[in-house]
Amino acid sequence: MPDVVPVLSRGKHRNPRKGACFMEFASLLAGERWSDHPDCTHPLLASLARDVNDHVGDEARRQIAPLVPEVIGLNLREPIIDALLAREVALAALPIASADRQWVAAVGLLHCERVLNKLEGRPADHVSDRVEAALAAVPHARDWARGFYRVGFGRVKKFGSRGAPTIVHAAVADIAEASEGDADQQLVDLLRRSIADCATWMRRTGTVADEHLHETRRLAGSQHTGGQARR
Repeated sequence: MPDVVPVLSRGKHRNPRKGACFMEFASLLAGERWSDHPDCTHPLLASLARDVNDHVGDEARRQIAPLVPEVIGLNLREPIIDALLAREVALAALPIASADRQWVAAVGLLHCERVLNKLEGRPADHVSDRVEAALAAVPHARDWARGFYRVGFGRVKKFGSRGAPTIVHAAVADIAEASEGDADQQLVDLLRRSIADCATWMRRTGTVADEHLHETRRLAGSQHTGGQARR
């Protein structure tokens, strides 16, 4: 267990005494080298966590701190995880993004569908009912995205390293900048849902020993009290 519990804040940090982002805290609790890109978490889920951490305010950051132990062990590297997670994040952004940004989420959704179709053996132009319904609610973005997508949009084998992170980053920014609702709470809820989804998709195999899991949750929860706690 760490001697210092860092306080979550934006950006990268040199060491725990300077603070931590969500994923730096995860690296500490997982016993890895200090990093905002630890091996304990799937790269796209880690990217989402970093983006949410950097877009929300201090109060929302205290809400996400207890979720840090939950991402440890969610590190199954399968291409379908990137497509499923990116699709869920884009679906969250599409209805609340500003009109001139909805086309980004719409293109991202079509790209996710194309990748999932390839991985699961469906026709390339198949669109799931959920995505079809979401696009139908924003016909201007849907029609623009379909026209754009016919030109071509990246290769499936590059989706995990390029397409998916771009979709997630844009969606988080869209939610953060939306004028509708409480953006911070929506981002907190999105991260919470995404962690739960990944745990289901990956059938979690944790990397934190059972006897330490309660303690890591207690340390993460200490963010609610503020300050740097020492054991």
